[in-house]
Amino acid sequence: MIGRREFITLLGGGAAWPLATWAQQATMPVIGFLRPGSPEPNAHLVAAFRKGLGETGYVEGRNVAVEYRWAHNFDDRLPELAAELVRLRVAVIATPGSTAAAAAAKSATTLIPIVFSAGGDPVQMGLVASLNRPGGNVTGASSMSAELGAKRLGLLQEVVPRAARFAVLVNPNNPLAEAFVTDVRAAAAAIGRQIEVFTAGNGPDIDTAFTTLRRHSGSNYVQSIATMSARSSAALRAWRACRTAV
Repeated sequence: MIGRREFITLLGGGAAWPLATWAQQATMPVIGFLRPGSPEPNAHLVAAFRKGLGETGYVEGRNVAVEYRWAHNFDDRLPELAAELVRLRVAVIATPGSTAAAAAAKSATTLIPIVFSAGGDPVQMGLVASLNRPGGNVTGASSMSAELGAKRLGLLQEVVPRAARFAVLVNPNNPLAEAFVTDVRAAAAAIGRQIEVFTAGNGPDIDTAFTTLRRHSGSNYVQSIATMSARSSAALRAWRACRTAV
């Protein structure tokens, strides 16, 4: 299975594809980089992205520029940031590891190429028309990991077989959230377990969710794919605080 870093490296290479049309121009091409999170927790993704560009002959600051836009865990800022990149007339918009960012970019432009990586079916998410013929200005790669929610729940049940209740943290702004929750609820019912769904669209929401979860100390936590890409670090910190307080 391809690793996350290799996945983003592949995306970096993919973002270089549309730059070929700029090769004959005097100005340096510019890539728009759009993410829901913050720079510090995602430094490894940026490094992998730059590696992917380098493997196709592009070095940031030498023959390509990158405009970074971070929503700092507030997904509702993504449309504004995507529109800003469109106004800058970037050559391509890269949205590594974020379905929400890809959707915001797609809504912002039908002309600028968009390269995404996602954890679910891009057709189901409305990003592309089909896998073999994406169409439009959006293309990318998918790890199809959103469909593994039920499997994660089953593995957790094996680790803590006496647990009667599980909790799932979901980003409601992610197009995968509804399908993910449906699958996990069905999986919980199949093994005779209760499932509690908590929604968190930003950092403060994560803290609130875990404050509530702390009062349900019998719950075991399953993090959904809808929060992993952008808010894993914040969720992990909140989970550790919850475990310490219990």
